[in-house]
Amino acid sequence: MHELPGRHVPIRLWADPDTVEPQALQQLYNVTTIPQVAGVAVMPDVHLGIGATVGSVIALRGAVCPAAVGVDIGCGMTAVRTSLTAKDLPDDLSHLRHRIERAIPVGRGAHENPVDPAKLHGFDQHRWKAFWREFDDLAPAVKARRGRALGQMGTLGSGNHFIEFCLDGEDRVWLMLHSGSRNIGKELADHHIGVARGLAHNQGLVDRDLAVFLAHTPQMADYRADLFWAQEYARYNRAVMMALFQSVVGREFKGARPAFEQTISCHHNYVAEETYGGEELLVTRKGAIRAGAGEFGIIPGSMGTRSYIVKGLGNTAAFNSASHGAGRRMSRSQAKRTYTRTDLERQTAGVECRKDAGVIDEIPGAYKPIEKVMAAQTDLVEVVAELRQLVCVKG
Repeated sequence: MHELPGRHVPIRLWADPDTVEPQALQQLYNVTTIPQVAGVAVMPDVHLGIGATVGSVIALRGAVCPAAVGVDIGCGMTAVRTSLTAKDLPDDLSHLRHRIERAIPVGRGAHENPVDPAKLHGFDQHRWKAFWREFDDLAPAVKARRGRALGQMGTLGSGNHFIEFCLDGEDRVWLMLHSGSRNIGKELADHHIGVARGLAHNQGLVDRDLAVFLAHTPQMADYRADLFWAQEYARYNRAVMMALFQSVVGREFKGARPAFEQTISCHHNYVAEETYGGEELLVTRKGAIRAGAGEFGIIPGSMGTRSYIVKGLGNTAAFNSASHGAGRRMSRSQAKRTYTRTDLERQTAGVECRKDAGVIDEIPGAYKPIEKVMAAQTDLVEVVAELRQLVCVKG
């Protein structure tokens, strides 16, 4: 861990400062100028974001910064180990990929008819109904989005979101996916970031994108209510997708009668109330997972590389956190300029996935090497399982 000077607090950095973009280092320093800041921990996958870097954990006293959560509120990972093994799998997995893509809309797609959780295993119908009644209490700016939010429940989205079918070191099959709160989460985030920028106490900030809400104000109460709803939407979204994914796998391998073990799920764009040194803080993780002692987490690599199931070591210097993935090392536009379809085919050899120009910006070469990211956080997590992708679905 490296420690860099900040204005109010130091910057604890689990990465070599020389490998972090100067603009990202400036963003990290800017965070330390927030009057309510209590601490900043930076993960090894850190890279430039809006206001706050991706891969940062920011603890505030009596305040929360919407841009330190990110616009995909509640984005995160879900993984399930199955009873399937490599011996149960055919040589050609293209049929499985196409069945996944038919069952789960990707990109900007939505379900033609909203998913009925009564037809899915393990859903609390009472809470589900109460959750959707709470939609009426969200910010007026999103009231017209109810139909879209219903249709996008159980959908993947695009960018770095994915669905994967993997093998661990014991040749056991894992199902894994990455997504968040879809359009409704983004619209809620954009609305509240705009509100925060306009508040009088934020006018003197070095970066208006770091505008905060203060405790015991109506704006904070409104944001927290919408935030926690969007975080729950994201968790439901992943749960619905995983149920659909399991259904596809069950049909595809019905002869093997696959069983599914306990689900591991973790947000990596969210706010939590946590206590450190006897002080209650609001901790935002933007591109970081919680890694409390013994807590399971998921750290994916890029498409075509390895991913990791981990257990947290409870490092309080990092606010019990770890990285959320490999982290980009170049922008999407730079990746498209740098790499070709041939490069994508080579770097994803052996993985059943899209290999067209539409996903070149997700090529493994656009990301930091996941092995180096993991090596930089051995005091934050221990590896439980190492996964390699066999199928990867992207929007």
